[in-house]
Amino acid sequence: MHALSLLTALCALLQATQAFYLPGLAPVNFCRAESEGKCKSDVILYVNRLNTDESVIPFEYHHFDFCLSKDESDSPVENLGQVVFGERIRPSPYKIKFLEPVNCSAVCTKTYRKSDRDEMSKLLLLKRGISLNYQHHWIVDNMPVTWCYLLEVDRQYCSEGFPMGCFVKDKKGIDGVCTINPSYSKANTYYLFNHVDLVITYHSGKDEDWGSSFKSDGGRIVSVKVTPRSIRHSDPKNPNCRIDAAPLEIPYSDLTSDLEITYSYSVRFEENNTVKWSSRWDYILETMPHTNIQWFSILNSLVIVLFLTGMVAMILLRTLHKDIARYNQMDCGEDVQEDFGWKLVHGDVFRPPRKGMLLAVFLGSGTQVFCMVLVTLAFACMGFLSPANRGALMTCAMVLFVWLGTPAGYVSARVYKSFGGEKWKSNVLLTSMLCPGIVFGLFFVMNLILWAKGSSAAVPFPTLVALLALWFGVSVPLTFVGAYFGFRKRMLEHPVRTNQIPRQIPDQNLYTRPIPGIIMGGVLPFGCIFIQLFFILNSIWSSQTYYMFGFLFLVFIILVITCSETTVLLCYFHLCAEDYHWWWRSFLTSGFTAFYLFIYCIHYFETKLNIEDVASTFLYYGYTLIIVFLFFLLTGTIGFFACFLFVRKIYSVVKVD
Repeated sequence: MHALSLLTALCALLQATQAFYLPGLAPVNFCRAESEGKCKSDVILYVNRLNTDESVIPFEYHHFDFCLSKDESDSPVENLGQVVFGERIRPSPYKIKFLEPVNCSAVCTKTYRKSDRDEMSKLLLLKRGISLNYQHHWIVDNMPVTWCYLLEVDRQYCSEGFPMGCFVKDKKGIDGVCTINPSYSKANTYYLFNHVDLVITYHSGKDEDWGSSFKSDGGRIVSVKVTPRSIRHSDPKNPNCRIDAAPLEIPYSDLTSDLEITYSYSVRFEENNTVKWSSRWDYILETMPHTNIQWFSILNSLVIVLFLTGMVAMILLRTLHKDIARYNQMDCGEDVQEDFGWKLVHGDVFRPPRKGMLLAVFLGSGTQVFCMVLVTLAFACMGFLSPANRGALMTCAMVLFVWLGTPAGYVSARVYKSFGGEKWKSNVLLTSMLCPGIVFGLFFVMNLILWAKGSSAAVPFPTLVALLALWFGVSVPLTFVGAYFGFRKRMLEHPVRTNQIPRQIPDQNLYTRPIPGIIMGGVLPFGCIFIQLFFILNSIWSSQTYYMFGFLFLVFIILVITCSETTVLLCYFHLCAEDYHWWWRSFLTSGFTAFYLFIYCIHYFETKLNIEDVASTFLYYGYTLIIVFLFFLLTGTIGFFACFLFVRKIYSVVKVD
């Protein structure tokens, strides 16, 4: 209660403090004339990696033959999450001054001579990027430069990226990006978007108290929108950016003459005092499609939870209560009757399982993943991991996983000791090495492919060394510390004794056999989360911003409840059928939800993505295996401990001779 009161008081204090901002998220004041320490006049436009829905392999901006900045020393330092996700933010050659419009200014000119093999290979790379629909991702004042267009009547969609260009295969097949301009209609032609019209909207602060240091000709940027166009500039020194300018056409076949491409841009500033700086992300987030489906997802999950809760309540309050009363009444009576039902296996229910070492290791790593997810979602719900704080979500998750080695070692040691295990060294080493080693091994193999492809998603060697240092220098020692305290604790005392001779298990019905029970156990938990999975996969593979962490946290709580109740129900049915092998079954029953997750990822790949090349397919399924394996550990651990507490509870209240 004291901790809750302290947290409430802290939140109230932060709300009352107007000068509180998250690191890197403080507002920047811009003005026409530079004022040191008060406002800035330079509006720096950064470029980021380019990616596409048709390939998993992103590339840095300089991978393609675009105009580059002469000085990259002003590049912001990426955090761990940004590096792992392949973000590479660099300054651009586009020069912008606050409140100083730019009218068709040339940036640079690229020449492609048909006799030069290197220049032709660069042009071919540009054409391939256009055909695969690679998207630019630009940043101004930590805001994504958005491309807004109409999806339907009176409905605007703002994308955080804009395409390199478009490709017209034939006149009948004009679709996608090329429909934005009727002049992009020549068959077998590439249209490179070499010109951008930027509209920077700012809040002047005339109705805000921003302090006396703020100037009247200044403001804070609330949005940056881009309109890409393809223009053939006949004179690079005097570019023509009119709306009716002829487009830049690049033939599908080889060039018949040398080609010159001039990149240009225009900038316009607009004042808008209705949008405050604190809500400048709203126009991006609110136009994301299908957000109303979230409510349907929550209601669907709540119905499943209410159904399961009713079933569990019926068993615990009626059936189980009657069982315990009948068993205890029989023990007090004079006529001794033979035990039946779940009481009959009381002498075997706590018999250590086979492969107990592996189960303990999985439970330790599953506890580590569970704590990581819980804390990460809690921070995200409080706004510390907002989309504006780039890479913070991944960085937080990875750092938490490393620092949560102590509970992993403790849980693994306690469970293994309760099984009567004595090989504590093997237990600690496997807990700290097995599951993290599987994840790192898959990650390293895919990183080799990204290295070979020259992708920006390839983690640099120094970062790999840093990850290994975190693993062996922080996580492994903390796991040893947790295991030390776990092995020092007394062995868990079970409520009933275990017989020396195992009891024979009778023949089981179809629904009480292990495999059908495990397969059924993952259906309901997956039903609670599959709609939320669509949005999560979109944020990973389709570059859409995921920001609904409140929904996600609620769905996570529903997942925990559903996994627990499903496992408890099936565990009770199996014990009533005199099958006491519940240790591994309880873990696999809820853990089988990960199998349905994998099937859904296959469905998403086949129906939502247009990936065709082998490398991208391999990378997609490689990253999917990492997610599925961690989800298997998470859900399996939830189901096991729910079943463990249930079994201990029911056998502690029944009288056993």
